[in-house]
Amino acid sequence: MPAYLQLVRQVREALRLGWLKPGDRLPTVREVVRASGVNANTVLKAYRELELSGLVEARQGSGTFVKASLGSADPHIMAELRERLAGWVKQAHAAGLEDEDVRALLRIVLAEREK
Repeated sequence: MPAYLQLVRQVREALRLGWLKPGDRLPTVREVVRASGVNANTVLKAYRELELSGLVEARQGSGTFVKASLGSADPHIMAELRERLAGWVKQAHAAGLEDEDVRALLRIVLAEREK
């Protein structure tokens, strides 16, 4: 997956999990480059993608800010489900499954739910 899409996905997940909220400021391009080693143009491309999707807005001289949220689940419920899922993943690893096996199982379950 291209680096800019990984950055977009990370921001979208943080929005969905409630770690980022409308009004929060995203790290500057320089901060992301320093922390991750990703090229500045890659970060700019990710931020543009997020802006085009209406999730963030760039404010001249101030930075990039979260404009909208994703997901509407109660944060306490999300935390409880995350904890239970972490336990399930631990059991899966103990049973010999690798991360890709776990991802495959999750994809199957989600696909079956859509039917």
